[in-house]
Amino acid sequence: MRRATRFSVDFETICEFHPNQEIRVRIANISANGMMLADPIDMEKGDRVTVRLPVAGRIEAYLVWSHQGRHGFKFERVIREPDFYAMLEKINSN
Repeated sequence: MRRATRFSVDFETICEFHPNQEIRVRIANISANGMMLADPIDMEKGDRVTVRLPVAGRIEAYLVWSHQGRHGFKFERVIREPDFYAMLEKINSN
């Protein structure tokens, strides 16, 4: 059961993982609790990344599921509602 509404986006950003490693990824949807990436990445359930987001900043997330090149991550902290909507506005204006 989902706790937050997901919003479709097409946003490219950086995910940091392992010491000193970064990958460019595309977020396909996002909520205050997590995100779905639509890029092939080599990770296993439970692996952690730090994602860079406008307004919200750097947020740690862990991989919950992967299926056919899509990957669902849960954020370690919930993005506060005012910050979340300000972030969506910035993402959608690009």
